[in-house]
Amino acid sequence: MSDEHRADVTGYAGNAVVRTPVLDRLAADGTVFTNAYTPAPICVPARQSMMAGQFPRTTGCERYGEDLAPGHMTFARRLAQYGYATVACGKLHHTGPDQMQGWTARVGGDVTVDARHLPDRVVKPTNPIGHKWPIVKEVQRAGAGRGPSAVADEYTVVGAIDYLTRHFVDPFYDRAIPEQPLLLKVSLNEPHYPFLAEDPQRFAYYLPRVPTYAGQQPFDHPFLGGGLRVVAGTDASEREIRRATAAYYAMVESMDARLGRVIDALHHVGQDLDEWIVIYTADHGEMLGEHGVFEKQKFFEGSVRVPLLVRWPAGLGGGRTVRQNVSLCDLFATLCELTGVPAPSGLDSRSLVPLLRGDAHGWDDEAVSQYNGKNLMIKRGALKYQHYGPGLPEVLFDLDMDPGETRNVIDDPQHKDAVELFRRRRRELAFGG
Repeated sequence: MSDEHRADVTGYAGNAVVRTPVLDRLAADGTVFTNAYTPAPICVPARQSMMAGQFPRTTGCERYGEDLAPGHMTFARRLAQYGYATVACGKLHHTGPDQMQGWTARVGGDVTVDARHLPDRVVKPTNPIGHKWPIVKEVQRAGAGRGPSAVADEYTVVGAIDYLTRHFVDPFYDRAIPEQPLLLKVSLNEPHYPFLAEDPQRFAYYLPRVPTYAGQQPFDHPFLGGGLRVVAGTDASEREIRRATAAYYAMVESMDARLGRVIDALHHVGQDLDEWIVIYTADHGEMLGEHGVFEKQKFFEGSVRVPLLVRWPAGLGGGRTVRQNVSLCDLFATLCELTGVPAPSGLDSRSLVPLLRGDAHGWDDEAVSQYNGKNLMIKRGALKYQHYGPGLPEVLFDLDMDPGETRNVIDDPQHKDAVELFRRRRRELAFGG
């Protein structure tokens, strides 16, 4: 798993500039989901929803800084109940008192208890979220350099490789436990900003090649506010935007190479990758200047659509492309079915196994994303409906006709029936009147 990876910045998705050979090889004989969506276009709710197999409203984690209740059922906890070693390497982004949430071992990564979860008798530190500088500064300072994401990710990969060595061979003490099934999560920070490319040669390669959205006319809507706008020529120069984009591409390539090292380690300890279920995804995307916006928190494709591929040649075959709408929430039920573990009740998760086997019959072609307790996206087919609360206009994009998301067709007569169905579904999800 990575953080903030746009679905269209991968070689296998047709991007001719970025170099992602590891992901491309996995995709070649795996199944690629071209319409996979995050349940929330921001880190913490997205990750908790994926782990819980539930929408943010179901989990009670709808905003940045909120966390699952201690002991909440996650797919890591469920597989651990059925004998798996569940090992998380790297970023989890829990902020509450339960820092494991079902993982039986944890290597590296962030371990942070939010001040709101501390007992009253403890002196509470200042909330660091309030000290975050604006995204304009991130764009202006982009370039070559070893940022905190690269430092953390190197620690994650070294820890993952060390764990694999101990689990499968343990050459020092002969205490290997290869007979115990393993769920291994390798969770990297890149390509999350700051936009700093660890390898200056990669940065130099991408600088003259990357596309930018500097000349695009953005879609105008009140939800485009929130301090994430970067106006080309006013907030940042075209060159600064290009540098941020080049650094982002270089970080994607760096992330791809680190995942390759983990796969090489599996071979090194005697594992046949074809017998592994390998899943790659990200928690959300990155606007990267599209519509004049950086970061995420939006229901545009660049922010809300995520890369998702599943590879298991020995059990599923491969070489498929799935175009139905799916959600990261669906990974819980999918993992349960693939491993033969009974899925618990109360999930919003649907098993992707029929789609992985090439059977789309009866699939409910819907993806739901929520943010900040009041913002809702529902996608069915190529239609993407968005609701932002009382007083703000609804939005409907037809991605078949308008892939750049520039025209609101909410009042188009040909979509009248679809809009009524979206509104009915919105009320079922308890959003607005």
